[in-house]
Amino acid sequence: MTVVRVAILDDHPIVRAGLRAALEPVVGIEVVGDASTVEQILHVVDAESPDVVLVDLHLGGDQSGHDAIAAIVERSPESRMVVVTAFDNERDVRSALSAGATGYVLKDAPESELIAAVFGAAQGQRPLSPLVANRLAFSTTADPQALTERELEVLEAVAEGKDNTSIARALFISQATVKSHLSHAFTKLDVSTRTGAVAEARRRGLIR
Repeated sequence: MTVVRVAILDDHPIVRAGLRAALEPVVGIEVVGDASTVEQILHVVDAESPDVVLVDLHLGGDQSGHDAIAAIVERSPESRMVVVTAFDNERDVRSALSAGATGYVLKDAPESELIAAVFGAAQGQRPLSPLVANRLAFSTTADPQALTERELEVLEAVAEGKDNTSIARALFISQATVKSHLSHAFTKLDVSTRTGAVAEARRRGLIR
């Protein structure tokens, strides 16, 4: 039997230990290393050439799982990335897949789903948690009023408490453009206030 070599990136020791505990007893899977930072996981990738890397999206400090995915893809194109995270909002899912992730599994998924995702990714499949798959399907086929990536970025900034001046500076756009994006978002979400827009976007799983 071909053994799937797995590496783990998560900044929480308890999560890393839990993932090891779920995977190490499985015949056909070998955990070859784990890491808490992007730098550490790149060392593991260089040394072990894992078939599958499990990546948490929201790491501590300024580090991002999206950056890790992109760096691993560049360093080891043969490795397959499966996101394992607690966040299922559409923006995180799409950005992770765009960065090069092969699959997306939620941390509260049963062990059997995680194990299947590891084997599936190693075989070239794209394993997605059912909730994530349904959310993507809904946004693609059933929502003609889907928000654009830029509108989602503006709403994320609003959710963080930033005003229009700060948002414009961070996104390198004018304040008038910020107002335009917000206006379009209000219409699509059927709300009339910034607070209402953030609440509705979160309810739909579009932003964190």
